[in-house]
Amino acid sequence: MHSGSVASRSADSRNGNGSPPAVDAVSLAIIEQLQEDGRRPYAAIGKAVGLSEAAVRQRVQKLLDQGVMQIVAVTDPLTVGLRRQAMVGINIEGDLDPVAEALSAMAECEYVVMTAGSFDLMVEIVCEDDDHLLETINKRIRTLPGVRSTESFVYLKLKKQTYMWGTR
Repeated sequence: MHSGSVASRSADSRNGNGSPPAVDAVSLAIIEQLQEDGRRPYAAIGKAVGLSEAAVRQRVQKLLDQGVMQIVAVTDPLTVGLRRQAMVGINIEGDLDPVAEALSAMAECEYVVMTAGSFDLMVEIVCEDDDHLLETINKRIRTLPGVRSTESFVYLKLKKQTYMWGTR
């Protein structure tokens, strides 16, 4: 399942001093409530975490503004006509940033991650079908300046995908 019509999540959400925003136990509890049900009323969340509805509303807005979380609708790509998913490992010559930015601008690229190891970038791609995947990799990714090589890992079956890791 992937997000539909979602602003990209980035690890670049930092506070003024360059470090990630601090998230206290109450904010983590609010996040857990929203992960269980993103439509849960603020009054119900407040009751569960010991805050007023207004205090929950303010905390949620702060978490959204800081980029700590998003509230989105998550879709199953198969049900919306996106039948081919793949992870693509990419090796780059030179600076990674321009390539990562170009990939981030592509609608098919759900995640763009700079990595250490065999690949410089890992990109998760969601496409309509094999032809769309081939066109995305061959005509759009491989032609980007700096791309030296790609290796594709086509998903045969997705066994687990969760968005609950934010509160461990």
